[in-house]
Amino acid sequence: MADPCFDPSCQRCPRLAKFLAAQRTAYPAYHNAPVAPFGDASPRLLIVGLAPGMHGANASGRPFTGDFAGILLYETLHATGLASAAESVAADDGLELKGCRITNAVKCLPPENKPIGAEVANCNGFLAAELDALAPDAVVLALGGIAHRAVIRAEAGRQKDFPFAHGVLADLPSGRRLLSSYHCSRYNTQTRRLTPTMFQDVVRTARDLAFQ
Repeated sequence: MADPCFDPSCQRCPRLAKFLAAQRTAYPAYHNAPVAPFGDASPRLLIVGLAPGMHGANASGRPFTGDFAGILLYETLHATGLASAAESVAADDGLELKGCRITNAVKCLPPENKPIGAEVANCNGFLAAELDALAPDAVVLALGGIAHRAVIRAEAGRQKDFPFAHGVLADLPSGRRLLSSYHCSRYNTQTRRLTPTMFQDVVRTARDLAFQ
């Protein structure tokens, strides 16, 4: 039976499929395919990112593994007791997540790390299935505006009712709670829009809500 949350051979987006095919030639040792969610099968906390990075998840096959954003994410998850190690090196490194799961709004590498609206929409059914599989009182942590809006879309909510802002908590149409954060990208951290302390605070809040 097909997994409603993930299709490892998905070809729904022609631009992304063509781009991945080109990367298989340029980087034959890379994963170069849709990147599966990673973590607890029945999470209390679902973390939603944007999309795989070229030399990160697209290379390793694990979300946020091998890129700059993943350094801060996994350090923070470990510091808050949600990961068994502070560094995610490879998909087979033995790292385990505790009560949480990481996924992306778009499962395939987009050119310049910028998916277009149709690609977010094409992938939204997978995210909706992931949300539907959560416990009714689970918590969702969205990293960045695109992930935030993808969660609202997957929940059939009205975007105007859920404006994106860092650290804002909202009740989703399903009754689950959504906490949003600036994305832990190099751009945001280098410009100090997001500091490690800010990020640890929002992840700790999400953890406390999920496990209260």
